[in-house]
Amino acid sequence: MRLWGLLLASTAALAVTGTASAQGLRGVASAPAPKDKPDEKKPQAESPNNGDIVVTATRRSQRLSSVPIAVSAYGTVALQNSGATDIRQMTQLAPSLLVSSTGSEANATARIRGIGTVGDNPGLESSVAVFIDGVYRSRTGSGLNDLGEVERIEVLRGPQGTLSGRNSSAGAISIYTKYPAFKYGGYGEVSYGNYDAVRVAGGVTGPVIGDTLAFRIDGVYNKRDGFLYDVVNQTDYNDRKRAFVRGQLFWKPTDDFSIRLIGDYTHRDEKCCGAVYIDTREKVDPTPGVPGDAAINPQNRIVNILRSLGGVLPSAGDPYNRRIAQTPGHAYSNVTEDNGVSARVGWDIGKVQLISISAYREYKAGGAGDVDYSNVDIIDRPNNGLAYRQFKTFTQETRLSGSILNNRLDWLVGGYFAHEDLQVSDNLTFGSQYGAFSACRVVATINPAAALQNPANPGCLSAAGRAVLTGALGPTLVGTIDRLSTINNVGSLRDLYDQTSTNYAFFTHNIFRVTDTLSLTGGLRYTNERKRLRASFENNNTACPLQQAALRPFLLSGNPTLANLAGGIVTLSCNGNSSSALTGLPLSDSISEGQFTGTAVVSWKPVASTLVYGSYARGYKAGGYNLERSDLTPNVFGTPTAASVTNLRFDPETVNAYELGVKFTSRTFTLNAAAFRSEFKNFQLNTFNGTGYIVQNISACSSDLGGADRDDSPNTGRCTGKVKAGVVTQGIELEAGMYPTRDVTFNLGYTYAHTNYARNLVGSDAGEPLSNALFLLPGSMMSNAPRHVVTSSASWTPPIAGTGLTALFYIDGRMTSDYNTGSDLFAEKKQDGFFLMNARIGLHGKDQRWALEFWGQNILNTNYQQVAFNMPFQGSGSLSQVQRFGAPTYATANTLFGSYLAEPRTYGMTLRTRW
Repeated sequence: MRLWGLLLASTAALAVTGTASAQGLRGVASAPAPKDKPDEKKPQAESPNNGDIVVTATRRSQRLSSVPIAVSAYGTVALQNSGATDIRQMTQLAPSLLVSSTGSEANATARIRGIGTVGDNPGLESSVAVFIDGVYRSRTGSGLNDLGEVERIEVLRGPQGTLSGRNSSAGAISIYTKYPAFKYGGYGEVSYGNYDAVRVAGGVTGPVIGDTLAFRIDGVYNKRDGFLYDVVNQTDYNDRKRAFVRGQLFWKPTDDFSIRLIGDYTHRDEKCCGAVYIDTREKVDPTPGVPGDAAINPQNRIVNILRSLGGVLPSAGDPYNRRIAQTPGHAYSNVTEDNGVSARVGWDIGKVQLISISAYREYKAGGAGDVDYSNVDIIDRPNNGLAYRQFKTFTQETRLSGSILNNRLDWLVGGYFAHEDLQVSDNLTFGSQYGAFSACRVVATINPAAALQNPANPGCLSAAGRAVLTGALGPTLVGTIDRLSTINNVGSLRDLYDQTSTNYAFFTHNIFRVTDTLSLTGGLRYTNERKRLRASFENNNTACPLQQAALRPFLLSGNPTLANLAGGIVTLSCNGNSSSALTGLPLSDSISEGQFTGTAVVSWKPVASTLVYGSYARGYKAGGYNLERSDLTPNVFGTPTAASVTNLRFDPETVNAYELGVKFTSRTFTLNAAAFRSEFKNFQLNTFNGTGYIVQNISACSSDLGGADRDDSPNTGRCTGKVKAGVVTQGIELEAGMYPTRDVTFNLGYTYAHTNYARNLVGSDAGEPLSNALFLLPGSMMSNAPRHVVTSSASWTPPIAGTGLTALFYIDGRMTSDYNTGSDLFAEKKQDGFFLMNARIGLHGKDQRWALEFWGQNILNTNYQQVAFNMPFQGSGSLSQVQRFGAPTYATANTLFGSYLAEPRTYGMTLRTRW
């Protein structure tokens, strides 16, 4: 549904409840930068507006109203009120931010202004970088851990790279945790909610040696039952069971020198992530030759096959009953461990400040799972310790900064080095019922009549079915179908990808004050990235090469019906590649690239309360490798060679970004407005098509391709002209805060982001044809990029006369317009607009020594999905393909679609104390 009317009708109500404006909520916890942080010096002037928080977005402590970039910041109390314990829940506060997780929280996706890196593929780094205490986290999923007590979170929109170590093409999320203090203190809290949720958190800080050495220890334990129920194994899925501890030492022997040491460890043991069926219909073309029409069959042949093998589809027809069915005995739970140490040195050497941040981190997440999401044993990643992803990362960032020319020029220069060892291990295998399922799928493709099928027989053929098919196809092809039914409990024993990345960069960011009100900012960065890949495979699916040899004559016969059937059998027997043909094949490759990026900003303060600015930035994200084997085979019957490894490469992503903004700040009101446009070339897109991952760079051709990028051929649409940006996001952002009294805060935020693919799309900077699986992309709205997002919040903390107590009344909301959740934009993956609301009421003791709060998240119990996808191997074709292409190729589309649902309503109470 379209939300235009709802947006307009709700404006008045949202004005009453307020919106989660980046400015206002951040101000609830506004505080000057601590004096014991040498690179975060307290500004000369204090703003009376409690919405004007101190930030370090430019690596200089500044009031938010004086920073000429689009940045949002949120303090401790704002995060507590909204219930944010990780970055995913921050979307309730930030209208330009969207965070989602799919098959694994190890590789979540963050999007800013509609732009982010899609999907669960560890070979792709995020377009939105995440930093915790200045340390780059190489995958967004690390931000989904519990964070302990946080000082503030800053969300920087647009390309980043001239201010800090790691560059990013779409934005950055910087999380700053609480420093140790030289005075004893601490906090503790316990929460209990529905789904038997228990969260216990606490911390203690104080001096070790006078005012020279201080310590801090924070810990969190968090558990709850899952939101999905497995009716076969009688267990819940998407549960939570995690523990986190962080220890710190802060040494400050003089006012000019300090060292902050941090060590942290996170352990998670959770069954994540289950998925429900959202669309099990079979679509057909009722009138061949008439584009755009489609009809629904009364039954889906794939559903019938699953049920003939004992399948249960408890969510079919009602995905929000949150019922799933997994293969018996395969109730998977994976362990994730994330730990690291860092050292931050701050040293004022005369008028020059040195900041050094050194860090080493390790991250390992198990990948076992019933990846067909059904209780029929089709595809499996056994829980034997051989499916995981592991990162070992060392980073070093060094910055020097100071002021010269009578404080007219603030200069900053820095360097960055990172080395990462990434290992991905996979053991995807065909299950014990795969042979019968795949043979039945082939037979049903030829003729859906149930009388022809018998899953207990070779080839899934009844006696009548064997006679019919032998007469129609011949004994050779029927014999090949018989062989297909024997492929059970075979596949990958271990696929191993070892990727080593080395990155170094030099950057500078300088602010020149032309006058007291006019400033010019210039930044430049050079980044050099080198990646080396080594891969090895062990696979016992020896049936695949035999199938390929037997079907080769049919593939080359020139008969499209037989060729399509033979190609489908090869896909089903080989899981997208030659399987055992990869065993023992040495694969190695390396890429090296360098890029200059930078920024230029003009800012002007016509009056003290108003800042106007304009900026240009060029951003960059490195290329890399698709760590998935389906691209290693050149075609359906080809044999991979050592040179095939280059098929896994994808190119670097670049962006040119433009922005105009204004910031107004007074004692009782703030308003930020920005207009932006970002043009992405070689955008890195990751798409799961039901059998494997398609990773392709998205650009556009300056010449008209005549619709060849929208047809069903993978070979048409090559660009012979100039290649330009393929993704453009443009729009406006508004953030307002009202503070009529000390105890009342209203906030309103709105983002309009027109995030679209260009027309005449190509799949690389070299102009290669766009994958035919992506035929819907040209000219369309990008996935997970709603046009309109409105956020709101209101808080009231009145004192209770004569008691020293205060009350808390808080509410926030997020309204989102329609968008598609699948990167191929298939019609089945569309998400209608929705509205989320959180609320909290409480009673606080004198000086906030204690608090009792009752809270609710998603209190309207809004049902919506994070990401929809093609259920692995369960059918082929979408409603979109039937409507676009129709018969004969897409006379029928029977793919089953699944989805990772968002969380339902949760509620509970929290008891907190602080001393």
